[in-house]
Amino acid sequence: MDLAEIFRVMCRRWYVLVPGLLLTAGLTVGAWLLVPVSYESQSTVAMLNSRKGAEADGNPFLSMEPSLTGMADSLARNVNSDASAAELKAQGLTEKYEAKIADNAQGPLLWLTVTGEDRDAVLQGNKTLMAFTAQRLEDLQAEQKVAPESMIRITTIVPPQDPEPKLKSKVQYLVMAAGLGIVLSLVGTFFAEARRRGRTPRKHRQDPDTERSGSAPGPEERPAPVAAGPARPADLGGHLTDGLLTGTDAPDAQGSRTAPERDRSERDRSEGDRSEGDRSEGAPEQQPDQPTVQLPVLPVAERRPAKRPPSWVK
Repeated sequence: MDLAEIFRVMCRRWYVLVPGLLLTAGLTVGAWLLVPVSYESQSTVAMLNSRKGAEADGNPFLSMEPSLTGMADSLARNVNSDASAAELKAQGLTEKYEAKIADNAQGPLLWLTVTGEDRDAVLQGNKTLMAFTAQRLEDLQAEQKVAPESMIRITTIVPPQDPEPKLKSKVQYLVMAAGLGIVLSLVGTFFAEARRRGRTPRKHRQDPDTERSGSAPGPEERPAPVAAGPARPADLGGHLTDGLLTGTDAPDAQGSRTAPERDRSERDRSEGDRSEGDRSEGAPEQQPDQPTVQLPVLPVAERRPAKRPPSWVK
C-alpha cells in the first residue's frame, strides 16, 4: 500500500478519522489543563575548613582540603535519608527535595534542590532545607565530640533561587496523548476499511475509484474488443451488395466496399434503369420463373505478387 492508497482510504473513511482527530485534540487540551506545572528552586552551599585550620593564612577558601569533599558527600547522603525526610516533613517541607555534590565541582559544593507544584511553598522549602543541612552538619560533628573551633563550617554560595517552571514533563504528557490519539484514529480508519472490504463479495467488488464515484464505467470507458482472424460471412452482413461476393469482393478494414464491388453495383443500377425504360415504352415485363437466391461467399485471401528475382540473376 503506497501513500496515494493510504490517502484515498483516509478520504473514504473520513467519518472515522475526523472524530478520532477531534477526540485527540480534546485529549491534548485536557492534558495541558489537568497536568500541573512543576516548579524548581535551587541553592548552593560549600564546606569550609574549621577556624583552627584556617589560622595559618586566615582565609578559609584557601584551605579547602580533599577531606572536605568527602564530608560534603557524607552530609548529602544523610540529608537524603528517610530519617531526615521525616524531620523535614515535620518542619513543613512536603515537596520533593534532593541534596548532592554539584556537577563538575572543583571543591566541596552541594546543590540543594526543591521541586513542587506550589511556587511559594517551593521557595520556602528551599530555605528550610538549607537551615536543616547546616544543623545536620553540626550535629554529625557534635556526635563525634569535635571541639567547636575544629568543626567544619558551611556557607551559602548561591541563595535559594526563584522557582522556575519545568515544562519538560508536561510536554512529554502532551506528546504522549497526541501520539496515542493519532495512532488510534488511523487504526480505527483502516479497521473500518478492512471490514467494509470483507463484507463486499469478491465478484461484486468494484474498483476503489469507481466505488467512490458511485457509478459503473460506461460503454465508452470499456476497452474495445480486438478483432482476430479473417471476417466471416455473418460478420459481413452489413456490407453485402446485390451481387455475389468473390475472392476480391471482401470489404476493407474500414467497412467500405472494394472497387470491383462498386463497379458491379453501378452496372446493376444502369441495367435496372434500362429495364425500367423498356417497361415504360410498353415492352412486356418478364417475370422470372424462380426467385434467385444470392449466397455470400467467404473471402479468399489476396494473392501476393510473385517476388521479382534480383537484378543480378539472369
